[in-house]
Amino acid sequence: MSALLSGALVHSTASAQEEQPGSARKIITRTVPVCPDLARRMNLEGTVKLLVTVEPDGTVKSAEVVGGHPLLVSAAENAVHKWKWVSEKAESKELVEIKFQRK
Repeated sequence: MSALLSGALVHSTASAQEEQPGSARKIITRTVPVCPDLARRMNLEGTVKLLVTVEPDGTVKSAEVVGGHPLLVSAAENAVHKWKWVSEKAESKELVEIKFQRK
């Protein structure tokens, strides 16, 4: 899924209803991150990897940064905390990759 935001193209590796790489749960709702102004002015690109703990009801409990540029991490974390996964019996860990690319 791609979206044009604040003059920068933000591209995430999977759209709603698709699985992330290494994910067992499907994503129901996903918020696209807003590229920070400073990162956009610097023409910064990169991938942020997060290990997300998902509650049984599909909401995000926590997100741990696995990798990515510090200027992009906050935007990725803020967006992922609004995501919703399919409900399951137990909490799970999901690897999420969010790519920030210039237009």
